[in-house]
Amino acid sequence: MPVASRWGLFLALFGAILLVMQTATAGLAAPKPTVKQLKKELADLQKQSDALIKDYYNRRIELLKADKTEKAAAAKLTAAQEVYDREAVALREMAVTQYTGGGANLFAMMAGSDDPGALLDQLALAQHLVDSQNARLSGFAAVRDGYQQAEAEAAARAKELAALVADLGTRKKQAEKLIDKIRNKIDQLYHAPGVRRSDGTWVPQLPDGSDNITPRMRLVRDLVKERFGDDFGIGCYRTIQDGGEHPLGRACDFMLSRGGSMPTAAEVARGYAIANWAIKNAKRLGIMYIIYRQRIWHVKRGYWRTMSNRGGVTANHFDHPHISVY
Repeated sequence: MPVASRWGLFLALFGAILLVMQTATAGLAAPKPTVKQLKKELADLQKQSDALIKDYYNRRIELLKADKTEKAAAAKLTAAQEVYDREAVALREMAVTQYTGGGANLFAMMAGSDDPGALLDQLALAQHLVDSQNARLSGFAAVRDGYQQAEAEAAARAKELAALVADLGTRKKQAEKLIDKIRNKIDQLYHAPGVRRSDGTWVPQLPDGSDNITPRMRLVRDLVKERFGDDFGIGCYRTIQDGGEHPLGRACDFMLSRGGSMPTAAEVARGYAIANWAIKNAKRLGIMYIIYRQRIWHVKRGYWRTMSNRGGVTANHFDHPHISVY
């Protein structure tokens, strides 16, 4: 066989081997999960997390109730102990009086008394008082002993509950971390539509649809709703020509409170979560800047800068984060 033919056959065989190897490698490589698969995994995990959180808070309520019951019992014991101590002192004083002078006085009373019945009545009364005090002391001692037993049982129960709450808390945190990890994976599967320039900016888009916003802004808005819920007002397009991106369909406000009122601590934290998420995904989603709580973050700078006072809660963005896209 000529050299050229042999060389051609070798190349053909080598090419066939390469093709087989590539096919096998492709078959062995795990396919990337789709958004649908990740969302199903997220939904299943969210159900588990919700059950954990419910159990966690129920156990915490049990622990608080046990603690409250123990404190109430301790208060009753303190009051009972005060009475117990006071009665015990009175009984000791009576005993001392009886043993130091009561015997002689009793014989003198018996010798000089014209009415033995009255004397017996006095003795019976004294004995009744002693018996009554003894009964009260015995009752308070029972209260104390019962409390000590209940306290030991409550302490054991509280220890058990505390360990369970700690375990549930750890599992809750692990579930939350895993949920965030899956959510981040889902975020990574989305990319801003349109053309990105070499300097990192994006070619502007025109608004479309009934909401009058650009496809890029619509993606960001929908991802925020999906990630942080849709139970707050979202305002995007408006016709007021204020020089911003709202009239261009390239900005949305995510309102935390209504009527220009200051948001609660939880709502403020939610705003920070939205702003931090936007910063984390800014380059991939074509986000240009974020305004929140009288500060602005621009993707080109990469840090927050304080803004001038515009004179109001909403104007200074204390009640909402603002997101603008290219």
